[in-house]
Amino acid sequence: MDPAHRDLFDRLERFYDAVPRDAARAEEHGGLVLFARNGVGWPFYARPRLDATAPPSLADLHTVRERQRELGLPEAFEWVHETTPDLLTTARAAGLSVLEAPLMVLDPQVTPPDPATLTDVPVRVLDPDAPGFALDVAARRAVAAVGFSAAGTATGAAGPAERDAAMTELDVAALDEERAAIAAGRRLSAVAWTPDDGALASGMAMRVDDVAEIAGVATLPAARRRGLAAAVTATLARTLRAAGTDLVFLSAGSEDVARIYLRVGFRRIGTACIAEPTALL
Repeated sequence: MDPAHRDLFDRLERFYDAVPRDAARAEEHGGLVLFARNGVGWPFYARPRLDATAPPSLADLHTVRERQRELGLPEAFEWVHETTPDLLTTARAAGLSVLEAPLMVLDPQVTPPDPATLTDVPVRVLDPDAPGFALDVAARRAVAAVGFSAAGTATGAAGPAERDAAMTELDVAALDEERAAIAAGRRLSAVAWTPDDGALASGMAMRVDDVAEIAGVATLPAARRRGLAAAVTATLARTLRAAGTDLVFLSAGSEDVARIYLRVGFRRIGTACIAEPTALL
């Protein structure tokens, strides 16, 4: 690991460990900690224990996978390669498929561009007190579902009709949790939206103290190549910076996707690993 980045990677590890703890219980299994969400919501992952003195073993991975299956959770693992380099080989030996995603931080010397210079579609931050908040959250999630089902940057056929078909009504508890997280400064969401087409791109950020991760940035395939992902990312980054967040980072799904974030002022510092069982053909 580059000594100049050691403090930065330490801050990222503390962030990854802290984010799930408000909504999940933590189970320690050897060198891993499994976060099991309390109630409904997007499931969390297992990752290296913050205080572990040795890297996770093959036996640790098998134990956690058995526990995830027992709980009905995805067999998902996440870690930063530079911090836990031995886990990549171990995960593959366990039969897991590993995505090596570019890990990028917002350059502290760079001011993210004005979103209006990146696209002609307005981008707005979701307001939990707005009358249409519930619809906005549902649309944000539906855009992500459609966008990530056709990963990458290529244009495609799926657009507003597919988004509307993917929308589901959120229950009161989920909306209350979303409002509370925004009010506490722990979450931020944005959508690129037009009166005619509705939400075309969306993204969110999770924040712990002065560190935040931008995640879930997605664009409907029919609306790609219009600068929407870059504009959503810039909006989130500028809002986080204005709130005093001095470390903003993200993981890009591929090298092509990483080029979008370069336009906003992010630079690569490492690799975020995301592991899951190898798909059976």
